[in-house]
Amino acid sequence: MDALIRVSDVSKRYDNGGPFAVQDVSLQVAAGEAVAIMGPSGSGKSTLLNLIAGLDRPTSGSVMVAGQRIDSLSETGLARFRRQRVGMIFQFFNLLDDLTVADNVLLPAQLAGLSRPLARRRTDQLLERLSISEHRQAYPARLSGGERQRVAIARALVNSPTLLLADEPTGALDTATGEEIGALLRELNAAGQTMIMVTHNPDLAVQYAGRTIRIIDGRVAGDSAGAGDSAGAGGRHVAGDEYLARAGHDGDATTARTRP
Repeated sequence: MDALIRVSDVSKRYDNGGPFAVQDVSLQVAAGEAVAIMGPSGSGKSTLLNLIAGLDRPTSGSVMVAGQRIDSLSETGLARFRRQRVGMIFQFFNLLDDLTVADNVLLPAQLAGLSRPLARRRTDQLLERLSISEHRQAYPARLSGGERQRVAIARALVNSPTLLLADEPTGALDTATGEEIGALLRELNAAGQTMIMVTHNPDLAVQYAGRTIRIIDGRVAGDSAGAGDSAGAGGRHVAGDEYLARAGHDGDATTARTRP
């Protein structure tokens, strides 16, 4: 397998002598895969996601993403890695309430150095593709949970990330809205987006991920293929640009980055 992500013998403990949050975990994820990480509360699944995102550092072992060993990067290097490589979706959206929908999506693009005209063009394309363009000047508090999660997905995709990470993306949504968001995530993966999601929902894992990794007490307890399409674009990474192209947009070649 041509691994986009390679986690090797990773352990993480937050207190010296304390229990391991993650222990001796090794796994690989190929470009284009959709992987669900499941496990009971406190099992270490969110810690593992944070280690892959570069939000945390392992106590031992190594984490490679797109050929780069991220656990050895400086804080500045990690911040650059997250801006350029990672899009994150959170259970409770993490939108800025004092910014409009459009400005929430624009912010990470501007932080990454994209020119404002190009950032606005990409924002407009994503909002249209995600069926929330009519709310571009609204504030998050005036949106439904499903609409806010769509804004969060647009924000996560605006920098054409190598990797989309989702922590309980349907956990704060009702069943019907959760199914809509799950279907949207599957559509993104079918367009080639590599994705790892943490979920308590076995139906989400089975329907929308091609592979499920089960974590118990900080260790990998199982790794199995699911019913979804694992590597919907034949293992190649195309980020959000092919997703936009399917809606009749070209994603603007000047805004897209070439990814491994």
